[in-house]
Amino acid sequence: MEFQLQEQGANKFAFVGEQNGERLAEISWVQQGEVMVMDHTVVSDKLRGQGVAKKLLDRAADYARENHYKMQAVCTYVVAAFEKSDAYDDVKQ
Repeated sequence: MEFQLQEQGANKFAFVGEQNGERLAEISWVQQGEVMVMDHTVVSDKLRGQGVAKKLLDRAADYARENHYKMQAVCTYVVAAFEKSDAYDDVKQ
């Protein structure tokens, strides 16, 4: 599944995964200067257990790297992922 970057409002962005017009996965953040405040991750029950949340986070982390941003974990999924893995140490705030 490919994730598309969407602007969702003033300083609000998300990577979204859709199939047949149905939104099945999303990770969103509020952009505060050079910091992505990661506030929400959701994956449809249809995709649970397939590692989609991690793929979303990986895509957001790549975006942060590409743009020289840092990521602040607020969403419980992102908080837990940051604690479990050092793969995101370069983008953690």
